[in-house]
Amino acid sequence: MLQASGRKSPAESSECKIKEKMKSAAVFLAVACLLLAYVQGLPRINSKRCLCQGPVVNAVRLQRVDKIELYPASATCQKVEIIVTLKSGAGQKCLNPESEFTQTYIMKAIKKRNAE
Repeated sequence: MLQASGRKSPAESSECKIKEKMKSAAVFLAVACLLLAYVQGLPRINSKRCLCQGPVVNAVRLQRVDKIELYPASATCQKVEIIVTLKSGAGQKCLNPESEFTQTYIMKAIKKRNAE
């Protein structure tokens, strides 16, 4: 109710303040949810998803190679990756795809595979 002076009573004034705070909180929550959905949908440009994070080697002993895996460039990693698994659980090494050893080894493997 309005008082004779045209002002709201203290109870009505506090109700209006509470309603304004609730509206502000609802708007803030809606904006936060929209922002969160937007941010989660953005691509991670600087995110490195390459398997070879550390240094690469130019050559390995062929007698120690158990398996070789070739990963072409993709949307998650812009470089070609060649991972060699070593025998006897000695781990994995990343080969430099541009080294002479790697180029020769890959060509031999391709020729051998095509001959079979």
